[in-house]
Amino acid sequence: MSLIQPKQILTQLGEFSAEEFLRDYWQQKPLLIRQAFPNFQSPLSSDELAGLACDTDTARLVLEKGGKTPWEMRHGPLRKKDFAKLPATHWTLLVNDIEKILPEFTEMIEPFRFIPDWRIDDLMISYAVDGGSVGPHIDAYDVFLLQAQGQRRWQISSQTCAEDNFIPDIDLRIMQAFTAEEEWVLEPGDMLYLPPDVPHYGVAVGECMTYSIGFRAPSRADLLEDLLGYILEQPEMQERFRDPKRRLQADPSALAEADLERLTDFVLAALPDRAAIRAWLAETLG
Repeated sequence: MSLIQPKQILTQLGEFSAEEFLRDYWQQKPLLIRQAFPNFQSPLSSDELAGLACDTDTARLVLEKGGKTPWEMRHGPLRKKDFAKLPATHWTLLVNDIEKILPEFTEMIEPFRFIPDWRIDDLMISYAVDGGSVGPHIDAYDVFLLQAQGQRRWQISSQTCAEDNFIPDIDLRIMQAFTAEEEWVLEPGDMLYLPPDVPHYGVAVGECMTYSIGFRAPSRADLLEDLLGYILEQPEMQERFRDPKRRLQADPSALAEADLERLTDFVLAALPDRAAIRAWLAETLG
């Protein structure tokens, strides 16, 4: 494996400055950038990627054809025998969290730090033989798809993907109906930016390798789950409701209005105010 050369933060994405890209494209619409990284060569070979796939549970092997079932997916850590009898076409190997497995690959993320670090998810590298794909699908995150080796044909659509438009009973969320509206063949150094929820379909033209730099935004559920977990760890959360000097209640089966008010206050007093939430967010995401 050759070493990666440090790269500067991108200030230009094709004909657009980073400021123009963020204003007009980020989380809004796709952008194809020809030769975003001129003369780019993958510092990782397909054999080295396969070796990594045998050592990590972030690897997946997807066989559209030639597996036990259509769109068979094998999860890592993979075994050597998983690669022994693969078909000649229509399979893809994907490994997530490359920058965590190989820290030197954080340099591949450096050019994209015109977007704040807290939005960065991971670097995924995929290798595919001719016809290899993970099918037409949508992602819940922003992604830069950098062609690292060979060619890949990308098709995109503006259609909305309904929940019933996914192939049932398979591990992957692959669209059953997909109508391409735009199409490009990417060469090494070319890059395609896709915002969330854009249906897209990438197919290898011969052997190819793609680097995917993903940016995930937290959902409200994600943030609230983490915040509540933090709150529940605080010692004061063990305090129990107290009701001294109660008044006699005619119907013991009813939740009295006075009790309801005191219980409401008891819960609300445990919730953080805006300043506390800002401080928690800064510590958690900063």
